[in-house]
Amino acid sequence: ARVLEGHTLADALKDFPQIFDRLFRAMVAAGEKSGHLDTVLERLADYQERQAAIRTRIKMAMLYPAILLFIAMAVVTGLLIYVMPKIVDQFTSMGGELPVLTRAMMALSDVLVHHGWWIALLLVAVVVSVRRFIGARPSRQKRWHQWLLVWPIVGRVSRGLNSARLARTLAITTSSGVPLLDGLNISAEVLSNLVMRDAVKEAAVRVREGSSLHRALAETGQFPPIMLHMIASGERSGEIETMLMRVAEAQEREFENIIGVALGLMEPLVIVLMGVVVLLIVMAILLPIFMMNTLVTQ
Repeated sequence: ARVLEGHTLADALKDFPQIFDRLFRAMVAAGEKSGHLDTVLERLADYQERQAAIRTRIKMAMLYPAILLFIAMAVVTGLLIYVMPKIVDQFTSMGGELPVLTRAMMALSDVLVHHGWWIALLLVAVVVSVRRFIGARPSRQKRWHQWLLVWPIVGRVSRGLNSARLARTLAITTSSGVPLLDGLNISAEVLSNLVMRDAVKEAAVRVREGSSLHRALAETGQFPPIMLHMIASGERSGEIETMLMRVAEAQEREFENIIGVALGLMEPLVIVLMGVVVLLIVMAILLPIFMMNTLVTQ
């Protein structure tokens, strides 16, 4: 309706900030000014599709280990709650003394039977409380994000994804006619890691003071060296948009490789862990059976 009243499309989109973010509105405004709105919208559509594909890959990467862990916990819980007590009852009725391993597993079984739901509720409450505590203040969120960047695998994934998002967003904004400073400030808002978001804002200040883009990003110490080298090459050759797109593609490929390696390691790790736990439970069940046979023969 606002477009029919004579407003631009970018102005009309400002009424729906929850649907159309700052990046979308800025690029539409740039497309309207340059007369290439159709091209800008195509780039935005490609960008949204890529971001959706990345989110899907992340969810799928987390789903498989979660299913394995759920199955493992279900098997272990079933053995502890339903199988072991029956064996132990038969053994104790014959007057035998339970082995140490069996007594430990029975103690765990009793805890799960009598307090399992309370433990589950307590764990949920702890997770919710920690999330609310971290999210209550931006300073806490920033410290949490800084800590995530230090983790070997999680840090590389987070840094790579945010670097790819920055490069792709900046490539789209600059190629659509958005000034570099505006593009940096807009790109900062689409980053999920607060530490890297603040780093981009610091880089924007340095660019405003006359620094080159790659030097400004390098001084923050938050971005991969390969990304900085490619941006520097793009600045020297005058093809910064092309190099930024290549940076985004390279970082996304690295993300996929890291996820593939992590899944390859996690699957046997979960299986081995599940096997060890099940072995302990089976031993705790078999020991009374062997001792029961001994009592019968005596």
